[in-house]
Amino acid sequence: MSDQQIIITVSGVDKVGIVAKVSAALAQYEVNIEDIKQTLMQGHFVMFMLGNIEKSKYSFKEIKEELTKTGEELGMEIWVQRKEIFDNMHNI
Repeated sequence: MSDQQIIITVSGVDKVGIVAKVSAALAQYEVNIEDIKQTLMQGHFVMFMLGNIEKSKYSFKEIKEELTKTGEELGMEIWVQRKEIFDNMHNI
């Protein structure tokens, strides 16, 4: 299952519409949001999302490119990783 899960990390200066814009991009690319956590630290917005691409007709690469573009439009950093890679990086 984790081979179909992705971790999305969003970071940058807080502004209106971040969650809406990222969620809209995920919906457009048929990514199911399974979990979401966000926080605001002294005006700096950080969000972690767990998505599932199992039912998406788009490739991981296409989804990652779209989210990177969305981050640029928002003036924020967006990183996308496969969950299995994320988990292995944090087990070392």
